[in-house]
Amino acid sequence: MEEGQELEDSDKTSRDTWSKKSDFIMSCVGCAVGLGNIWRFPYLCYKNGGGAFLIPYLTFLVLGGVPLFMLEIGLGQYMSLSGLRGWNICPLFQGIGISNVLTCFFMNIYYILVLAWAAYYLVLSMRAVLPWSNCNNTWNTPRSVTGLSYTFFSQIDNLTLLKSNITFGRSVDSSVEFWERRVLQRTSGVSEGGGIIWELALSLLVMWMIVYFCLWKGVKWTGKIVYFTATFPYVILGTLLIRGITLDGAVDGIIYYLKPDISRLGDVQVWMDGGTQIFFSYAVAIGIMITLGSYNKFTNNFYRDCIIISTINSGTSVVGGVAVFSVLGFMAKQQNLPIADVADAGPGLAFITYPKAMTQMPISPMWAVLFFFMIILLGLDSQFVGVEAVITPIVDLFPRYLQQKKRRMVFVAAYCLVSYFVGYSMVSRGGIYIFQLFDYYSASGLILLWTSFWETIAVAWIFGADKFYDAIDMMIGKRINPYLKICWKYTTPAVSMGLFLAQLIRFRPLTYNKTYEYPAWAQAFGIMLALSSMMCVPVYGLVSFLKTDGSLVQRWRKVTTPILQKHQIHPSWGLTQHNHHYPQLNGFKQAS
Repeated sequence: MEEGQELEDSDKTSRDTWSKKSDFIMSCVGCAVGLGNIWRFPYLCYKNGGGAFLIPYLTFLVLGGVPLFMLEIGLGQYMSLSGLRGWNICPLFQGIGISNVLTCFFMNIYYILVLAWAAYYLVLSMRAVLPWSNCNNTWNTPRSVTGLSYTFFSQIDNLTLLKSNITFGRSVDSSVEFWERRVLQRTSGVSEGGGIIWELALSLLVMWMIVYFCLWKGVKWTGKIVYFTATFPYVILGTLLIRGITLDGAVDGIIYYLKPDISRLGDVQVWMDGGTQIFFSYAVAIGIMITLGSYNKFTNNFYRDCIIISTINSGTSVVGGVAVFSVLGFMAKQQNLPIADVADAGPGLAFITYPKAMTQMPISPMWAVLFFFMIILLGLDSQFVGVEAVITPIVDLFPRYLQQKKRRMVFVAAYCLVSYFVGYSMVSRGGIYIFQLFDYYSASGLILLWTSFWETIAVAWIFGADKFYDAIDMMIGKRINPYLKICWKYTTPAVSMGLFLAQLIRFRPLTYNKTYEYPAWAQAFGIMLALSSMMCVPVYGLVSFLKTDGSLVQRWRKVTTPILQKHQIHPSWGLTQHNHHYPQLNGFKQAS
C-alpha cells in the first residue's frame, strides 16, 4: 500500500462513527427538540397572532431553516470532520468554525444553569406540599399571596387587608417569591455578587457530572444514552398533554394559542420572531449539526434523515404549545384572569407560571416532578451535543493525542471542570444578571444569522453549489431536489442577511424584567461576547489572505482551494496526476 493511502486510511478509521443510523437521528432530535420548543415557541405563537404566526414560521422553515440544517449535516458527513476543520472545504472561511466553537463554549456555560434550576425544583417537588404553593415560608414577605388568593385580590381596588397588610397593586405571588427570593435570592444589580448559593452550586455540579459521564467514552456511548433522554420526554409530554386538555378551561387556552390574527402579519417584528425562532430551534450556525453529521458513515442517506428530524422538531413545537396553553387556560379560568396575564416567556414560563398552575391540580407534586424531569431531559440532550461540538474540534486538531480513549476521558473531564468554574458566578445571588448577559449576547440571533449568511456563501458560492450537489450524489447515490440549490445560493443567504439587518436596526440594550437597566460596563461586556464570535469570520479571512504569498489572484486561489481526501473527489471534476502518491484534482489540495 502506498504511503499516502496508509495515512488516509489511518485517518478515516481512527475517528468514531455512530454505531447505528438511529443513534444519529436520536442525537439530532435530542438536540433540536429542546427547551425552546416548550417555552419559546408557544409564547411567540400566541404573542404574534396565534395560528397566523405559523405563516412566517413555515416560510422561514422552508426558505432558511431546513436548507441550512441539511447543508450543515451534509457538510459534516462529507468532510468527516467537526465544525472547525470541516471548513477545509473553503479555508478562507475557517473563521466560521472558530466562531462556532466560541459560541458553543459560551452557550454551554449558561444553558446548563437552566438544568440546575430544574433539578433544584425537582428535588423540592418531592414533598406533600409544593413549597411555592403557599406563603408560610421564611422567604415570603408580608406582600406574598398564593395563586388562589390572588383571584380575590384581583377583584378589589385599594382595599387594605388588615390580616396581612396587603394592598392590591403591591401584592406578590408566592410562586414569584419562591423563584426570586428562594431560588435566585436576587440582589439589586449585577454589581452585587451577594455570595454563592450552595444549593444551586451543588445542583450545577451534579448536572456537569451527568454530562461528563454521558460523554466520556465518545459518541458510541452517547448514542446509546440519547435513546432514553430523547424519547422519554415525549412520554412525559404526552402525559402532560392528556392531563392538560382534560382540565377546565383548557379549550380556551388552546384557542387563544392557535386562533389566527391575520392583522399581525403586517408587523415586521412577527416575521423577525418567526425567522429567528427557526434558526434557534434547528440549532444551526453553531457547529453542532456539522459535528453530529461528521460521525456519520460517508454513504449515509442524511437527506432522508433530515426530513424525519425536521418533521419531529417542528411537530413537537406545535404539540408542546398545546400542552402548555391547555394548562394556562385552566389557570386563567381558576384565577379569573385573561390568558395574556398568565402567559410568560423563557424561564418565567418554566419556573413561575407552569409551577403555579400545578399547585391548583390534584396530586400536584406528581405533575411537578414529571414536568421538571422532562425539562432536565430536554436540556441534557442539547447540552450533550453542545459540549461535543466544542470537544470534537479540539480532538480533531490533535488526533494523535486526544483520540485515544483514556486521554479523551481526561480532556473531557478537564473541559467540564473548567466550564463549571467559569459558570460559578451564575449561581451567586447576582447570577441571574450574568446569566441574562450571556443569554442575550453570546448566542444571540444576530450571531446565528451572521454565521448562517457566511456558511451559505462559503459552500454555495466559493466551493460551489453544483460541486456540493455532486458531493451529495457521491454520498447518498442519487441527486436530491434542486430546490435546495436555489435556497443555498439565493434565498437562505438573503433571509439570513435580511433578518440580521432587521435585528441590528431594532437592537435594544438588555434590561432585566423591563425595569433594571444594566450599567454601561455590563453592556460593553455583553457586546464583546457577541463580537468575539462574529469577528472571527472576517478577521480570520483577512489574516489568511494577507499571509498568503503571491499576487491577489494567486492568493485568492490558494485560500479558496478546498483541502479534500481522495474519496471526497467526484470523478466528473477531472483528475490530474500530481505525484506518484496522490492523484490530485485541478484546483484542490490533498489533505494529509
